[in-house]
Amino acid sequence: MNEIIWGRYSLLVYTAIVSLFSLTLSIYIKGFLIVFVPSFLLFLISLKDFLQKKRSILSNFPLLGRFRFFLESIRPELRQYYWESDDDEVPYSRNQRTMVYERSKNEGGVRPFGSLEKFYENDFVWLNHSISPSHIKNNDFRVKVGSGKNQYQMSVLNISGTSFGAISPPAITSLNKAAKMGGFAHNTGEGSLSPYHEDGGGDSIWQISTGYFGCRDKKGNFCPKSFSEKAKKNQVKMIEIKLSQGAKPGHGGMLLAPKVTEEIAQTRGIEVGKDCISPAKHKEFSSPLQLLKFVEKLRKLSGGKPVGIKLCIGHPWELISIVKTMVNEKKYIDFITVDGAEGGTGAAPAEFTDHLGCPLKDALIFVDNALIGANLRDKVKIGASGKIVSAFDIAHMCALGADWVNMARPFMFSIGCIQCRSCHTGECPTGIATMDPMRYRAIDIDDRSNRAFNFHKNTLFVLKELLESVGVNHPTELNRRHIVRRLSESEIRLADQIYPKAEKGELLKKGKKIIADPRIDVYWNKVNSKSFNYIPGSI
Repeated sequence: MNEIIWGRYSLLVYTAIVSLFSLTLSIYIKGFLIVFVPSFLLFLISLKDFLQKKRSILSNFPLLGRFRFFLESIRPELRQYYWESDDDEVPYSRNQRTMVYERSKNEGGVRPFGSLEKFYENDFVWLNHSISPSHIKNNDFRVKVGSGKNQYQMSVLNISGTSFGAISPPAITSLNKAAKMGGFAHNTGEGSLSPYHEDGGGDSIWQISTGYFGCRDKKGNFCPKSFSEKAKKNQVKMIEIKLSQGAKPGHGGMLLAPKVTEEIAQTRGIEVGKDCISPAKHKEFSSPLQLLKFVEKLRKLSGGKPVGIKLCIGHPWELISIVKTMVNEKKYIDFITVDGAEGGTGAAPAEFTDHLGCPLKDALIFVDNALIGANLRDKVKIGASGKIVSAFDIAHMCALGADWVNMARPFMFSIGCIQCRSCHTGECPTGIATMDPMRYRAIDIDDRSNRAFNFHKNTLFVLKELLESVGVNHPTELNRRHIVRRLSESEIRLADQIYPKAEKGELLKKGKKIIADPRIDVYWNKVNSKSFNYIPGSI
């Protein structure tokens, strides 16, 4: 009886009573129909909840249970606006997001009353400064990638892969237009170079994924002719072969048929209204040697433009096999983009985002050591991506081995993203991660491109000031000795003490043990150019 009066079935009972009572009274007073209609609708909903067996909560708490699901649906928003601490990372803290918002609007940028960081917590990291600061006139830091007439002067800060389809048309155009304004690069992501990238007019890095979108035949195989036509466009400055992605390495993906619009189909070279499959691996190569031949093929077809690879480090012997093959064959990849496991994506299984792939710092050091040990560091440049947001993050990654960094989510913040984490639903409230015209109509391209440009400009200005304090003139002059990390309350170490740097060419010296990174030492003599795997029986 208590459950009926004020318990879990109360709303079912009360809506029934009110409906019946108001219906009876409406016979005499027609105005009671205003009460009957909504009460009867609520009764029907309650009755439906009670009779269904799909959701136990709704069956046991008719209508009342719906409040639970409603509150659960807005939990991220409630947490973000009311209960989240300023330094809680989910995945970007409010402090980080606020910094991006301010820089994109040319506002703020300074902090009063001292730091909010906890200096004595384990893993706190800082830069050592100099008593003799440098003076840098220009903060337009550049890194040369490739060789010959088509070498590219890469900005130290660029936009990471943002695919058309995952990101809305005006969001793509806004970011690419910002790239043109600031003279930095915008990676297309696996969705190919779209008309909206071209509308922006900015420097683009064309990412070639396992689906060969934008350069595939009807069977999904690589098409040299269509690749060459697009790759030779002046807007395309470099080519990036995507081997794996930090947020979901080795997973591939699928764009469901309802989302494959005519525009997306035309851009990717696929059929309208059919599932678009991104395989887990490439068809064009299955060994390090075949990969290098594919790199050479793309370089020739593009007219000599720099060609590199993007990967999240998994099995260490796979990267070592690529490096060793470059040494033996004297054929080189122009750059390697190291994508950390903390990188973002529109959608991925939780287990992949949480527990698969190597985090950025560890991966970056590994790749840097491998290239130095093989005496290839001058030939192969390194980009870094994966939860990089501030000028300090850029300096940190450069000190650990990167020549430049890529950011995706911070640039999305700069054009209005609020981190509601609904990218996979197509219901992005800001119109950025959606293909719904009624949602992305809210994006003003001129305004948002200015914001992304401002974020890039102001971040590099702060980077310049950091470098001056350290006493260097360019991010590439930073090294592991500039980074200090707290291991415990009473122990601190320079990064080069934690991660010893390889000696130049030490992998090529016979009889010399590799001590810089055990992963390199163990696998160097156990890989060859015929397979990404180690030689059977060698381990």
